[in-house]
Amino acid sequence: MKFINRSTELERLSALCHRRQGGLAVVYGRRRIGKTRLLLQWVERHGGLYTVADLSAAAIQRRTMALAIAPQLPGFSEVEYPDWLSLFRRLATDAERAKWRGPVVFDELPYLMLASPELPSVLQRWLDHEAKQARLVVAIAGSSQRMMQGLVLASEAPLFGRAAVVLDLPPMSVAHLGDALGRAPPRETIERWTAWGGVPRYWELAAHERGSTLARVDHLVLDPTGPLHAEPDRLLLEEAVPATEVRPVLDSIGAGAHRVSEIAGRMGRAATSLSRPLDRLVGMRLVRREYPFGEPERGGKRSLYRIDDPFFRLWFRVVSAQRALLAGARPEARRALLGRHWPALVAASWEDLVRAHGSSAAKFARDAWGPARRWWSGSAPEWDLVAESTRGQRLLLGEAKWSERPLSRAAVERACRALSTRPEPALGARYADHERVRALFVVDAERGAAAAAGSSGVQVVTSEELLAVSGG
Repeated sequence: MKFINRSTELERLSALCHRRQGGLAVVYGRRRIGKTRLLLQWVERHGGLYTVADLSAAAIQRRTMALAIAPQLPGFSEVEYPDWLSLFRRLATDAERAKWRGPVVFDELPYLMLASPELPSVLQRWLDHEAKQARLVVAIAGSSQRMMQGLVLASEAPLFGRAAVVLDLPPMSVAHLGDALGRAPPRETIERWTAWGGVPRYWELAAHERGSTLARVDHLVLDPTGPLHAEPDRLLLEEAVPATEVRPVLDSIGAGAHRVSEIAGRMGRAATSLSRPLDRLVGMRLVRREYPFGEPERGGKRSLYRIDDPFFRLWFRVVSAQRALLAGARPEARRALLGRHWPALVAASWEDLVRAHGSSAAKFARDAWGPARRWWSGSAPEWDLVAESTRGQRLLLGEAKWSERPLSRAAVERACRALSTRPEPALGARYADHERVRALFVVDAERGAAAAAGSSGVQVVTSEELLAVSGG
């Protein structure tokens, strides 16, 4: 698959190469997110070198790294290095003599740290002295977010404050899904997003398959021989010990438990013991903490936890509890299982896309809007999207309506009438004077249906309009 997007990240890395004094870049993010692809693109553009670690012994790791460095610095691999400091010092000396400043990439650094716990301190000393003197541009990268954050971000971390560039790579936007899988109608784009989310490696695997999205999910995910059948297990193992702590939490949320008390009840644990694994999953962008619009981010008693990554949401809903069944099931049985859950999964993805991009639709372009969130309270009617204009004068209230087929004119009119009379969220005096803007977000509708709903005062936005805003 061709290199897609990541232009902002590539620009920041490239700018580091133009700094006279050199510097350190730290790149991390979950497996499959595109770290290696980004780093290889950067290295290729600037004549650098790329090295990657594995789980071998330290002496073997040093030998492998020396062989990777030798094409750029001849003779480098002709020496045996007794420790990491001697290897790094030779790298800086030879690079300075050759007037070569990098970039040099050490990928999957956590693997090196497992074999050599002293490595962070060695790197700190080297970066502060020899690498700085040689004005080297250095990048370290890894998939274990726990270890990478502990190496760089914590105030007591060995490399705290030394990185000129820190990139925590997020999933790709739906805007780029068509670049990987080919342009498709909006409904199909939403289904693709439901299956693969924003992870480039999943896109790449799906691009090599034929058939519908459901057929590709069956072959890649449900089939026990598929390359993604055990994907969450592999990803969580990157986080070492906490994998045993977070997996039951994901199983519980995927099965429908969203409140801390419900998750704890399914796991047979005290609710107070879940704060660390939940925080870990939120930090990995696998789970999100939801709290109603208008409530403070911290301390909200009505918080819910949901799986945020679309692929993980699918896997933990369809595969996790059914792996024994899937082991011997025929393709038609696997697809029947997927079909039972598919409508709800797609509807959840549609809601997520509406919250992410709905307020940017052309109909609301006269204002800039703050982050959109859901609103709920007891038995009161829920709202899928509530957002405040940045000027604090308008409030956008929206519903995301998923349907298997385009809505008829009559169906749109009925939905708009119902939405126009739905009780507003109880948000208190702060929002009392805001102008209310109500919106219905539909996947698609018959020609003229959206315009005909204007008499209700509800704005109708289709998926085509919404994906156009995101660039998808």
